[in-house]
Amino acid sequence: MLIPSIQLRHLAIISTLTLSMIISVHAKSPVVIPDKSSYHLFNPTPADQMREMSTDRPDTTESPYSVDAGHYQLEMSFFDYNRDHASSLRNEAWALGLMNLKVGLSNNTDLQLVFNSYTEERSKDTSNNITDKVSGFSDITLRLKTNLWGNDGGTTALALMPYVKIPTDTELSNGKWEGGLIVPLGIAINDRVSLGLMIEADYISNQESGGYDFEWLHTATLGIGLTEKLSMYVELVGIAGTEVDYQALFDGGLTFAVTDNLIFDAGIRVGLNDTAPDFGVFTGMSVRF
Repeated sequence: MLIPSIQLRHLAIISTLTLSMIISVHAKSPVVIPDKSSYHLFNPTPADQMREMSTDRPDTTESPYSVDAGHYQLEMSFFDYNRDHASSLRNEAWALGLMNLKVGLSNNTDLQLVFNSYTEERSKDTSNNITDKVSGFSDITLRLKTNLWGNDGGTTALALMPYVKIPTDTELSNGKWEGGLIVPLGIAINDRVSLGLMIEADYISNQESGGYDFEWLHTATLGIGLTEKLSMYVELVGIAGTEVDYQALFDGGLTFAVTDNLIFDAGIRVGLNDTAPDFGVFTGMSVRF
């Protein structure tokens, strides 16, 4: 079903009030932050001053923490599979080698390059047994994450991450430039439990009208440290737009930190309503150097 405008207004009001309360708490609880402003791309942060590694995968909620200045981080998916079955149409998609390469430009800012090495999409109409398939290299996305506070201490952290999608000349591309803004918020509940919230506004092409529409994404994820190396998360994701039906999804997974700079992960996605994709499974890794 389409999201009524009154529900979208309620979502915006709740999000604004939540953010206002967190800003108020942050202002009343000053945190002593180490001075790392002298470090940049060509003057890297020393190893003994680097913050704990934080990744934008495997959940949908992005991290508000940036990569330390002068360091690099590669986050990649070994494979990502999605399946959706509606009426007589069955859709399947495989993505291999989804990569997000990050570089720390300053203590609070990193630049990210996101792309899929190989993607294959299949659509089969079971009523006539006709299958359509497209495959190849996907679009490229550039993102710039700027941490506003909490990068090096405190119970909350907030970042702004504008992005732009650069179209490629492939079957998987709509050939349109698109972009948006991602706002991730992190809250440390205690030493083992954390809460992540995110709002995302996407300015995307509408193939039917030939114009552009806004699409909104909101998420909430709960991370739990089971041991020093093993953690789990559960997450709720919602997607709404003026031209699309609301989609609700649940996902969850595990992460295993082999070292301070190497993490493996795996998880699943499940659609919670008819308009959302039925099922997905993925696994990958993140490495910092």
